[in-house]
Amino acid sequence: DRVSAVFVPVVLLISLLTLLGWGLATGDWQGALLNAVAVQVIACPCAPGLATPTGIMVGTGSAARHGILIKDAAALETAHALRVVAFDKTGTLTEGRPQVLAVEGADPRRVLALAWAVQQYSEHPLAHAVAAAARDAGLALPAATDARALPGRGVQARLDGEPVYLGNLRLMRELGADVGAGQDGGQSTEQGNCAAALHGAAARHEADGRTVSWLATGAEGALALRGLLVFGDRIKPTSRAAVAGLQALGIEVVMLTGDNAGSAAAVARELGLSHFLAELLPGDKADALRALGADGRKVAMVGDGINDAPALAAADVGIAMAGGTDVAMHTAGITLMRGDPLLVQDAIAISRRTYRKIRQNLAWAFVYNV
Repeated sequence: DRVSAVFVPVVLLISLLTLLGWGLATGDWQGALLNAVAVQVIACPCAPGLATPTGIMVGTGSAARHGILIKDAAALETAHALRVVAFDKTGTLTEGRPQVLAVEGADPRRVLALAWAVQQYSEHPLAHAVAAAARDAGLALPAATDARALPGRGVQARLDGEPVYLGNLRLMRELGADVGAGQDGGQSTEQGNCAAALHGAAARHEADGRTVSWLATGAEGALALRGLLVFGDRIKPTSRAAVAGLQALGIEVVMLTGDNAGSAAAVARELGLSHFLAELLPGDKADALRALGADGRKVAMVGDGINDAPALAAADVGIAMAGGTDVAMHTAGITLMRGDPLLVQDAIAISRRTYRKIRQNLAWAFVYNV
């Protein structure tokens, strides 16, 4: 578009100068008009017009052969200029198949059963892990009603008329639960001791890089902690190579996650990441991306979940994993069909080659017209 905006006025100007030059020099205005028209006829706007579409077409075809689906041509054109790539953690850098490693509480089996009931309708990877653990333990599924997701926080439902919440530390704090070291918050001594024990267990597990979900029952403001579930998820084999490859290209790599700081720090250490943000809501991720691009740098977001959709939309280039949610894939301009983080580097490489080929096409089109 920028080339055409210059090309067309220049051709018209040359045609006008030809008309005036021949007419004033020879007095033959008919011949001058023919020469002016000849300039416009011989100029080839088709060449500059085809330079970009043909490059994009070849680039998208090459990307598809490598397992990269380009849905938005603008994303392919922009990816060559990326200076920051932000990754979600769960399901993007990790395998997204967590397992329940421990259940803490006065009655672990009851805690696990309640957790299964409250998120039985969820498609979140943690929900699948809870269901698998409950089935392995031979538990019966309690009936739950009014189940709904709390984006970036957890889930809630009602069991026998009593509200039940399962989620992260942020959710517990928002509901007024005592997730400190068991300070007196109007609770009974037994409840205070339980909160203190759970707080200590959560701190230990988070220090080991585990994901912790808290279970609480009761009305908001009078919540009683019942237990917590501890999850572990393996890092994808190619994640470290993907991060190192992007850093070698001079691209800053950042991790944005809604998980706790301990789990995020453990993953960041293993992947060689120095910059990460934890305990983020979906909107917080989008705000973080805007902050990263505030200095004019082009920023990409790589994610796979519903919670990543706002960030994928806010990024200059949104990249979704094919194994993730439909919302993420519809929002992103690029989809990685194999869910391999290494494909992010491949997508950027294809974009750079495509952009370089577009510039070559425009150069040849210009030379031809000259």
